[in-house]
Amino acid sequence: MNVSIEKAIELLESGEPVAFPTETVYGLGADAWNPGAIKKVFEIKGRPSDNPLIVHIASKAMVNDFATEIPEAAVKLMDACWPGPLTLIFRKKPEVLDLITAGLDTVALRWPSHALAQELIFRAGPLVAPSANTSGRPSPTKASHVTEDFGNDFPVIDGGATQIGLESTVLDISEQPFRIYRPGFIDKSKIEKITGEEVILQKKNTSGQETRSPGTKYSHYAPEAVVRWLEEGETPDQKNALYLLHSLEGKEDEHHIHYHQNFQQMASELYDRFRQADHQQLDTIIIEPFDERARKEHPITEALLNRITKAVGG
Repeated sequence: MNVSIEKAIELLESGEPVAFPTETVYGLGADAWNPGAIKKVFEIKGRPSDNPLIVHIASKAMVNDFATEIPEAAVKLMDACWPGPLTLIFRKKPEVLDLITAGLDTVALRWPSHALAQELIFRAGPLVAPSANTSGRPSPTKASHVTEDFGNDFPVIDGGATQIGLESTVLDISEQPFRIYRPGFIDKSKIEKITGEEVILQKKNTSGQETRSPGTKYSHYAPEAVVRWLEEGETPDQKNALYLLHSLEGKEDEHHIHYHQNFQQMASELYDRFRQADHQQLDTIIIEPFDERARKEHPITEALLNRITKAVGG
């Protein structure tokens, strides 16, 4: 059910969640100071309670309501990347709800750049906003995706297709060395250039610290179709499959999508392609792996690799 900003604010103030667009994916918003509203987010998504939430804000000043300290590196990153697809993890103030942080001593904050998101948060106040989908499913990049998962009666502000299509980069700056728990559009090299600090890209779930970030502890982003990598030497001709290719030449049709090294387009369409495969009742989604050259020349492939690996189940 498409709703206006005004109706969305009314619902949020009454303790009801509302889906809204950001530049990354659609978020399931709820008042960050209302425990009852936040519990509804977990229930609607079927989200484990030990999976922390990101608080979405609409100004740098709002950071002071949640963080005990703001390191110099954080100021540099906020100046360079906010509003935008970067989530920063800070040491939290005691009044921040444990529901949001899964009982941790840190809180994740982001200022999205989407105009509708900014207006909504500026007027309604800070919102928790995990992706507006059933947990484990592909994140929504269109309002229709939200409706698929939550039903026709669920309120959503329709802002069209999202621009980036993959969730924000999550960077922990609460301790050194800084760690990226979830890669995204803003990559490791850019963060290091801005801060002048070493940044570690955390690739495996080897530490309890990784629960500081959503998207690291459980399988995510998976459609009904089986997702797997194209094997070396394999011909892309399996029946009832969707192929996502970036360098291989050949047939181009509804079952063979060629991105011709346009990895940003691939990122923006990935979740939509996952859902389309399910609509077409395809058995398998087969994706061409990224070679070292592609990963070096196109940093967004690190985020793509992360999401696809999660969908594959690893």
